Amino acid sequence: MVKKYLSSKRYLLSFDTAALTSHEADTIVVGSGVAGLRAAVEAARFGRVLVLTKEAASESNTNYAQGGVAAVLSTDDSTDSHVDDTLTAGAGLCDEEVVRYVTTDGPELVRELIDWGARFDRSDGELLFTQEGGHSRARIVHANGDATGFEVERTLLEKARRTADLDILEYTFVVDVVSDASRVVGVLALHGGNLEVFYAPCVIIATGGACYAYRETTNPSTATGDGIALAYRAGATLSDLEFVQFHPTTLYIAGTERTLISETVRGEGGQLRDRFGIHFMPNYHPLGDLAPRDIVSRAIVRQMAQTRDTNVYLDLRHLDKDTILKRFPKLAELSRLFDIDISTDMIPVRPSAHYFCGGIRVDRSGLTGVNGLYACGEAADTGLHGANRLGSNSLLEGLVYGRAAGAAAGRAARGEKIAAPRVAAEAVAESRPATVDVRDMENSLRSLLWRQVGIDRDAGSLAESEERIDFWSSYVMDKQFDTPEGWAVQNMLTLAKLITFSARMRTESRGAHHRVDFPDRDDLNWRRHLIIKR
Repeated sequence: MVKKYLSSKRYLLSFDTAALTSHEADTIVVGSGVAGLRAAVEAARFGRVLVLTKEAASESNTNYAQGGVAAVLSTDDSTDSHVDDTLTAGAGLCDEEVVRYVTTDGPELVRELIDWGARFDRSDGELLFTQEGGHSRARIVHANGDATGFEVERTLLEKARRTADLDILEYTFVVDVVSDASRVVGVLALHGGNLEVFYAPCVIIATGGACYAYRETTNPSTATGDGIALAYRAGATLSDLEFVQFHPTTLYIAGTERTLISETVRGEGGQLRDRFGIHFMPNYHPLGDLAPRDIVSRAIVRQMAQTRDTNVYLDLRHLDKDTILKRFPKLAELSRLFDIDISTDMIPVRPSAHYFCGGIRVDRSGLTGVNGLYACGEAADTGLHGANRLGSNSLLEGLVYGRAAGAAAGRAARGEKIAAPRVAAEAVAESRPATVDVRDMENSLRSLLWRQVGIDRDAGSLAESEERIDFWSSYVMDKQFDTPEGWAVQNMLTLAKLITFSARMRTESRGAHHRVDFPDRDDLNWRRHLIIKR
């Protein structure tokens, strides 16, 4: 069961809107990645838009995305092929209508990005395409080799800053969505060191995922699931939270942050080898190194166990040196910091938590079911990814659903006015005097999820994890923090509980969710979604 401290707590802290500095807009967008910025640009066609983002506007998961954007842009590719590949990766839980919608509309939005100034890699004027695991064709467009996310973020930020009636407030932490009666009326946020209220008839959550809740992750420290948690508290429905995707290859150097190594490296011919030099992926799947991400991640974990090593290796030594140095400049530069020459040395890698397939359940327009509340991007569960995301579909989804949510919210907000209602909220009374070391709590939680709610799961570990999370929550969730670090830990605890609960409930293995004690896929009983609502 979901404990009372999660099901009853509506706001993280006490406040009275009448006593706070207030601001007004037509649409508020929370988050400044690909989905949030595309939503903001679209919504600004209909009225004033405020984008609130917890760090610098460029600090998002989008900025760190290396691989590219999957889109049918060549004459030898087809939408049907992209649909089939997406459905296969999603392991029976994709919404086929949504898959066709995104793959059909996506190419237009990639061309739009190019019109706005995105510089994707080309050869003789033609777009260059590469292939990734799970794709039957080379359909991934990329920028500067392995810096696609940076280019997409740069392009959208420049477009947003040129757009009239659109303002971006950086270093603004949104604590909660504020509701009055039956609808959303705005958000409560820490801005300029002060708690303030931002009124708007429509709010779009585009805060990304929650994979920073895992010790080993490709995500920046901003990816604490804040938007998903605050939407849950506001009454939105969540789904598919057990499907946390682990990227097979992140640079593993002890004592440093994990850095994603794009799947396109294997698409260009990179091979996974163990400490003895054995190219092991052909033993696990017919597609070898280009198998779907969940299969590659589990294969690496098994190979690490068999060889008693902390990692495996990505081998590019058999490829043309000039080609790989030009194709993957960021990887080459990063590796050199550790005296690794990617043309002559194998690169140590291991899996890390990478992408949140589930999230806030939305319809085709991004509406959550809570009046005035929308979601898009990784924070949302649109039905595109199912049980396992196909590589490079995330930026595509952010563009398509960002536009859809922005248009829907912008139209809905047009002519609507929020009369700055007085909302007084009383958080759950503090019941324990114990102080909380927020950093230690964060480290403990991230370690627990990685060890026991990671790539391989079982009933005993999941039950033990739930018990531990319940205990921690009993004295952390009743506190009223006054810093983003405290609120982020409360959000991570909320999602950790719901992820673990969902993983324990799904007694089968499917896509990114693997139960050692239920190793088979069970379509008879489990070809369905796990839905959670406060």
